Amino acid sequence: MKTATIPSLRVDPKLRKSAQAVLREGENLSSFVELSLRENIARRENQREFIRRGLAAEAEAERTGKYIPASKVLRELDQMFEKAQAAAAKRK
Repeated sequence: MKTATIPSLRVDPKLRKSAQAVLREGENLSSFVELSLRENIARRENQREFIRRGLAAEAEAERTGKYIPASKVLRELDQMFEKAQAAAAKRK
């Protein structure tokens, strides 16, 4: 597979210095930029998929007329949060 290049990126010297300051052992600025690009692509793909599923769920709810009241969802989320807090407290 042939490789391609990303256009040069001109940044403020402070930004470059900050990026260099967080490099890990064996990492260089190019690999850091490549990893950042890959992670941002993955995050945006995940966001796009999340929105697609949400819109599909909305369309299905409208089609079937079956909705879950927000109060029920929030109550269940509160219960999940309380259980997670209790489990975390036991681990300490």
